[in-house]
Amino acid sequence: MTNNKSNWVEKYRPKSFLEIKGQDFAITKIKSFVTQFSYAKKKALVLHGPPGTGKTTLVHVVAKETNSEIFELNASDLRNKKKLYEILRPAIEQKSLTKTKKIILLDEVDGISAVDRGGLSELMSLLPSSSHPIIITANDIWKKKLSPLRKKVELLQLKDIEYSIVKNVLNVILKKENKSIETDIISKIAINAKGDLRAAINDLQTAASMDDPSKIELSERNKETDIFNALKIVFKTKPTNETLKVYDSVNMQLDEIMLWVEENIPLEYDKEELMKAYEAVARADRFKGRIYKKQYWRFLVYENAFLSYAISTAKSKQKPGFTAYKRPERILKIWLNNMKTLKKKSICMKYAPLVHISKKRAMKDFPVIKQILKSNPKIHRELKLSNEEIEYITR
Repeated sequence: MTNNKSNWVEKYRPKSFLEIKGQDFAITKIKSFVTQFSYAKKKALVLHGPPGTGKTTLVHVVAKETNSEIFELNASDLRNKKKLYEILRPAIEQKSLTKTKKIILLDEVDGISAVDRGGLSELMSLLPSSSHPIIITANDIWKKKLSPLRKKVELLQLKDIEYSIVKNVLNVILKKENKSIETDIISKIAINAKGDLRAAINDLQTAASMDDPSKIELSERNKETDIFNALKIVFKTKPTNETLKVYDSVNMQLDEIMLWVEENIPLEYDKEELMKAYEAVARADRFKGRIYKKQYWRFLVYENAFLSYAISTAKSKQKPGFTAYKRPERILKIWLNNMKTLKKKSICMKYAPLVHISKKRAMKDFPVIKQILKSNPKIHRELKLSNEEIEYITR
């Protein structure tokens, strides 16, 4: 097994803020949260973002920089409500015996399962009474089960590390290790990492240990792009051919993405830019209408183009700094309910002629029809139900 000294990720883990690259905004925010905690309205800060962006490392560095003790828990400690109460309550009340301050770190909170919510509710009940800063990490804070927690904490998103920064870090490590690898290979590793610095360093160490580093096999990291990163690319970067593909790795339907885009355009555009951006959304919406009315699914490519490239070209200059994008929760709930109704109607339209009843009657009797369809998969094929319709019936 590789020990920490020979593991480059651990060996070159940042020990100070100066050594953390590509997260300047996050450093400022977390430093302010810890040093001004006594004035904070919310007693917990959630660091969220993709793996390898330095969430846990950032907490350990801020502890060192502020002479704070770290009391660390992880998702497994949330599984027992009584145990969490017995462990966490004393920790948030007692001062550190060896340091001037204390930080409570709860790592990977999104790793809890559906049966672990007792501990999560206990955590939320203890947050307001904490005498010390509580910092929570999560890869995906937007999971439904974490909705109650989001209302009680501050959120801080860590962004993917830029390719140029990843490449620079890799070069620095190679120099310290007195090793040499061709620039093309280092670039290949940095690009493949897709912002995951930890993964890039692991790949670099593997390549450096090979007789021929060019033969390293880099598996494609199919890291799902969340909607926040996608919006950042559309709103803040110059449009390229890659802009057209930005939503391909977002795990939601294009119509749902449209709601996110529409909600957040005013945060990034004003005056003429705002008008152009909303005009692009309107055109995307017209194609969406043609898709549903005429079943012209080939028009999806145009809907996507207007929501990505066209909106990106609407800006005359890039807006610097960080923007906290909003979730279109109210509109999203309406849309999701409408989508359920559309699936229900489309199923009834296919079922009614088969049994010689009206669509209106099928809609009225749908609870019974749903059970019939659920119990007999053969009917799915006979009705030519889509995967989405089958999922709606069987879930």
